[in-house]
Amino acid sequence: MSDQKFREAISAFGASARAKLTNPAASGEPEDQLRAPLEKLVADLAALSGFRAQDVAVVGETSLADLKTRPDFAVAVQNASVGFIEVKAPGKGADPRKFTAKHDKAQWEKLKALPNLIYTDGNAFSLWRNGELVDEVVHLGDVVADGANLAAPPALLWLFQSFLGWEPTPPRTARQLADTSARLCRLLRDEVLEQMEQRNEALTNLAADWRKLLFPNANDKEFADGYAQAVTFGLLVARAQEIPLDQGLDRAARALGQHNSLIGSALRLLTDEAVDRAALDTSIQT
Repeated sequence: MSDQKFREAISAFGASARAKLTNPAASGEPEDQLRAPLEKLVADLAALSGFRAQDVAVVGETSLADLKTRPDFAVAVQNASVGFIEVKAPGKGADPRKFTAKHDKAQWEKLKALPNLIYTDGNAFSLWRNGELVDEVVHLGDVVADGANLAAPPALLWLFQSFLGWEPTPPRTARQLADTSARLCRLLRDEVLEQMEQRNEALTNLAADWRKLLFPNANDKEFADGYAQAVTFGLLVARAQEIPLDQGLDRAARALGQHNSLIGSALRLLTDEAVDRAALDTSIQT
């Protein structure tokens, strides 16, 4: 019975995606037409994997195509972020190591820092952990040509079960902690710099304050690097001092700000306004 439901879920995905991709009235990029069918597919595969519908949330991250550090979807299970999904145009493939377009290659250099990430072009799906392919790319066929007749390989259900059931592995040594922190700090730095280029008001104002008080000659790249290090160090100190982070950063910002105004101001930017937190949500949540 579950095999039949799995095939039905893939067939429904193929039919819906084909209808959107071949609709002459459709506007936007081809990958945009995959978003709604993909959300439904994730919900169907989550249910088949034993997750309750209300426990799995798929949230569209951004419609700005020039942002390289923001995947298309963030996925949460029971209100905890578990991973991200990046969607490409059908035919581009699901192996980012083979991409040739400058934007796609630059994006992969940033996104491979993420510990749980799916790439898909509708025709194929792949799961990545810290830049390493998990198992193999799963191919369904051609979503436009095959539509409701897409193949339903069991490996796809396993891929989503593994993705949705992911839990972070705590670092066990100082070296592992340093490697993990450095990788995610670089991701945050890239996200900050990208937001600076978008003229994010809160970050631009904070950069001006830091230049006035601390680093008068710092350019945007140097500010982004310093800010990312301050936030990363602040989160590590909060964990070391057993300040809970799972209920928001407000408490950590207040507590650490009493002894370190630099770290306090860095974290406060992430708590004062929801829009400021959202701007850096990929790296901060991770």
